[in-house]
Amino acid sequence: MLRTKIASFILVLCSCVATAQENYNPSKFHQMEETWPTPNTYRTGSGAPGHQYWQQKVDYTINVELDDNTQSVKGSETITYTNNSPDELTYLWLQLDQNLFAPNSMTYLTETREKLDNMAFEALEYMQREKFDGGYKITAVKAGSTTLKYTVNNTMMRVELPTALKSKGSFTFSIDWNNNINNCKTHGGRGGYEFFEKDGNYLYEMAQWFPRLCVYDDVDGWQNKQFLGSGEFALEFGDYKVSITVPADHIVGSTGVLKNASQVLSKEQQNRLSKAASADSPILIITQEEATKAESSKSDKKKTWVFEAENVRDFAWASSRKFIWDAMNVKVGQKNILCMSYYPKEGNPLWEKYSTQSIAHTLKVYSRYTVNYTYPVAISVNGPVGGMEYPMICFNGPRPEADGTYSDRTKYALIGVVIHEVGHNFFPMIINSDERQWTWMDEGLNTFCQYLAEKEWERNYPTQRGEPRDIVRYMSGDKAMLDPIMTNSESILQFGNNAYGKPATALNILRETIMGRELFDYAFKQYSERWAFKHPMPADFFRTMEDASGVDLDWFWRGWFYSTDACDIALNNVSLYTVDSQNPEVEKIGQQAKKDKQTKSISKQRDASFIKETRADKYPELSDFYTKYDPLTVTDYDKEKYKKYYEALDAKQKKALESGLNYYLLEFENIGGLVMPLIVEMEYEGGKKEEVRIPAEIWRRNNKKITKLIITEKPVKQFMLDPFQETADIDLKNNSFPRVMQESKFQVFKQQQQQKQPNLMQLHRDGKL
Repeated sequence: MLRTKIASFILVLCSCVATAQENYNPSKFHQMEETWPTPNTYRTGSGAPGHQYWQQKVDYTINVELDDNTQSVKGSETITYTNNSPDELTYLWLQLDQNLFAPNSMTYLTETREKLDNMAFEALEYMQREKFDGGYKITAVKAGSTTLKYTVNNTMMRVELPTALKSKGSFTFSIDWNNNINNCKTHGGRGGYEFFEKDGNYLYEMAQWFPRLCVYDDVDGWQNKQFLGSGEFALEFGDYKVSITVPADHIVGSTGVLKNASQVLSKEQQNRLSKAASADSPILIITQEEATKAESSKSDKKKTWVFEAENVRDFAWASSRKFIWDAMNVKVGQKNILCMSYYPKEGNPLWEKYSTQSIAHTLKVYSRYTVNYTYPVAISVNGPVGGMEYPMICFNGPRPEADGTYSDRTKYALIGVVIHEVGHNFFPMIINSDERQWTWMDEGLNTFCQYLAEKEWERNYPTQRGEPRDIVRYMSGDKAMLDPIMTNSESILQFGNNAYGKPATALNILRETIMGRELFDYAFKQYSERWAFKHPMPADFFRTMEDASGVDLDWFWRGWFYSTDACDIALNNVSLYTVDSQNPEVEKIGQQAKKDKQTKSISKQRDASFIKETRADKYPELSDFYTKYDPLTVTDYDKEKYKKYYEALDAKQKKALESGLNYYLLEFENIGGLVMPLIVEMEYEGGKKEEVRIPAEIWRRNNKKITKLIITEKPVKQFMLDPFQETADIDLKNNSFPRVMQESKFQVFKQQQQQKQPNLMQLHRDGKL
């Protein structure tokens, strides 16, 4: 730390000292108006829907039958499309998501592969998988008895209308189709079936299983971008009535409310379900014993389950004779919600303990931060899909070991994925963003809320995404492998880090470090309430967060969402200045103390013994006044001079002169390019610590190098930048002054083939723990 005396106590205090002009880059704080769409009557500059905002409505009546022998479905749907736009439409676009599995699909044709060395057998098997006969077989598209002309373009279908559909008009038509169901284990997918070889049964999770209308809105017109597998869905709200025909011994869980329970459930099952509707812990509707018994029945008869759902953007369901089924009630606001889980015996004991409780927890926490959950049910299903979400129902994969034990990782993986997938009911099932274009608007916002919910599950919950330190490895990576968050869903390189982790971390930093919890929570809830059951776009979110908080965040959106810059701010130097009091009895004593602390040079240390006698030692007559003079001695002349100087000062000047304050100039350098607040911790000589929080606007005139003056009463022993690692700084080695040694460890190991290690429950059971 450089120590310097200030020649005069009259000091101009500057927050920031600008240096060379070439360090100035105005784009860091340049406003976003030129990038964001111009506000209009549909979407306002405040981020709220405009007074002429509109969106379409699509209602479905569907009959579908599951063939458990051929693993296929056939269905017929009647669609009523209501045109609330001011535009006249001559055709409609639909999504044919199952065409992803067609043998000649764009997804298969555009797959790429890196080197083939060191490949796992599972990866090899996936590469060698046979392309099954997937995709829709459209057998009829009609309006009444009139056949409609249609064109299939990969995963999209355009239906041409017999006459133009005018504004405020409706059009009803029907589609008949069938398709084979994909095996999730061999072909992947967001839905499909799982085969249980031991008992010869199937478990079906049916998603994207019917042709669905695309979104038509004020921003893009038709959102008919192809489905390649990563970008999810842009969908309209509507009402559904769905009749699902399955083997008579199957249990069906679905979006919506079961309307014919007396026809598909026994009296005992109906009674249990009624009891669960007011229970505050899970009640079994179908026990494990009953589900195990049903596995061997394999009825040839059929049952039709009827579900209805209002104001939802999609519809999914699951079916199997293997299902155990439990349920409980949770109250959100003034509404009772039935939380339910469906799972095979292979999911126990993990699922019966945690799934439904995780649903209830999610609804309570998310509702507090966003909007109250308004749907009547929320469901978690265990099956082949690792984690996927739909209105009121989600599919989740984690299971325990075959012996019923499980690792802590598996336990928290289940709780975390249930929270995440149930949380998607809020983003995007209620706050209905365009997932096909902007993955972060549902995954990132949902992952942030998941982080909040996990912290309320138990103390020290092992969260995976949200903490700034957890995104450092990604943000410090090769820039060639990074994309801005504002990248189309199908083009993202590191999907999980980019669309889940980084936006969740950004929101956490906004909440904790930049805005504060009170401002952030209010603005975040405003966004959720403004856009519930509507179609928000990125600018609507950005603008609402600023509008409701009164905080200008354009610099933050630009850095975190529109760039790949990282936070790497270095504290390069600290200079200490103190006021020169000109009092010789103070200053000369201080100089003497400083002199005494100084280490003699190596030459002087050796000369003490090497030079036995100097010439002045040998000839005393060579000494004179200067030989004996000590410049640090306080003389009468020094005292008289100071007395005259001091008496000439007024009271205010005397107080400033005698303050004894320490003036520290801290030199910061923005190496990573991402402007962020400065959180500076000062450790004083006695061990006490104090922090100073400086807004990111300190970089507004120079975003490369700045100097900040900090004044303290006590001497500072150590300065530490970002002491709580809350800005995702990628290099902590340059965050301290004087520098603090960073400790790391390396491992020594014997190279050997890795074997699966027993989990802690197994070790405890075997008496080894």
